[in-house]
Amino acid sequence: MQNPPPNQQGYGYNNQYGSPQQGGPLSTPPGGGPQDKSAIGMDGNLTAALGYPIGLIAIIEVIIEKQNRFARFHALQSLLLHVAWVVVFIVCAIFIGILTAISSVFGFLSLLFLLLLLVYLASLIFCAYKAYQGEMFKLPVVGDMADKFASK
Repeated sequence: MQNPPPNQQGYGYNNQYGSPQQGGPLSTPPGGGPQDKSAIGMDGNLTAALGYPIGLIAIIEVIIEKQNRFARFHALQSLLLHVAWVVVFIVCAIFIGILTAISSVFGFLSLLFLLLLLVYLASLIFCAYKAYQGEMFKLPVVGDMADKFASK
């Protein structure tokens, strides 16, 4: 068996758990984590969680956050989620408006707005919960976009 290079001594070689032998656990990776402070002075996970239901916090965080990548990612994902829902609501309103103009029988489709509103609120609460737990939870479409923007 080969010996490890000198600069990698102790990092996973002859160590059952693959962690450094001296110096304790590794520190937070560059870019900040959920427990690091954000630019507005709160913990990253709290800032990220509040950014979902309170879009103003997400806007402020996107503008001023330079260090904590976790908080910046969730702020961007929150804003993109809000924008996506606005687009869905507009498309739904146009669709329902056209169908209602054709026949008033389709007026019951306006209840679709209530259902969409409930799904919207549930998605905000779910994302806020995941962010508060410290998870880098990515939504299917907007999560990749937020990740790309947060990396810049």
